Amino acid sequence: MALTLLFLFAGLVLLFVGGESLVRGSAALAVRLRVPAFVVGLTIVGFGTSMPELLVSLSAALKGAPDIAMGNVVGSNIANILLILGVSALLLPLKQEFSKSARDIGVMVFAGLLLVGLSAIGIIERWAGLLMVGSLATYVIYILFFAKQGTEAQVELPFSSNGLVKEIAFVAIGLVSLVIGAEWLVDASTTIARSFEIPEAVIGLTIVAVGTSLPELATSVMAALKRESDIAVGNILGSNIFNILGILGVTAIITPIAISPTMATFDIPVMIAVFFSLAMLIFFLGRISRIAGISALTLYAGYVAYLY
Repeated sequence: MALTLLFLFAGLVLLFVGGESLVRGSAALAVRLRVPAFVVGLTIVGFGTSMPELLVSLSAALKGAPDIAMGNVVGSNIANILLILGVSALLLPLKQEFSKSARDIGVMVFAGLLLVGLSAIGIIERWAGLLMVGSLATYVIYILFFAKQGTEAQVELPFSSNGLVKEIAFVAIGLVSLVIGAEWLVDASTTIARSFEIPEAVIGLTIVAVGTSLPELATSVMAALKRESDIAVGNILGSNIFNILGILGVTAIITPIAISPTMATFDIPVMIAVFFSLAMLIFFLGRISRIAGISALTLYAGYVAYLY
């Protein structure tokens, strides 16, 4: 068991290092290629920080652990808002105009409701995976179109660029670390769940979900401290969209994903409630205050306690 725990910890570390390295390298390369900064922030940073979730969910589904694959995505989305934005707002209140994020909040809610519909069926088939990936592609093309029209705001990335060789090295190190880290984390998590008779879904919703969300935590906290609320919030919105449409979509295309009744009747509705709560908070107040951050962290602690 000691060796299993060591692999679990090592997998989490590799996912954090890999996610952070991949985001930094790819974002810097995109800026070098003159991709608009806002597009980098919402897509490359937001989607890039979700790469650990993609590798973990894909690995889990292929190894016959669909509850870990689903729990990882749903749990990550819940943790992204309640835990990560909670911590970020606790450090520094996040100002966010609804007009800036209305489109992306709408897409996030759409993705969540699509998952609710699929959970009623009980499985995400290949056709649904194609629909999800197609929806994600449409969303990204839409963003790029408006970026070209010059209607997207420009924001500063919360980290600096490096030399070309270092940027490529960051990407390479990130990809290798993610692949190895995902393999170790899934194997160790599955072993622990079965040894202690903890449902795999619970492991996926908590340990795996938080572990794969570490890049989002690092990026949003760093952005909050630099008073880049657009990056802090945009990173989470982009990550949640990619988690559902991209990760579950790609995974389902490769191998259909079964959705357990418990996930369909409790965890996914919790995720939807969290989505709507964030939307209402930004719509009515235009900011995520420290009080809201404390409330979010309290709710997350209660959610995790309930699962165990």
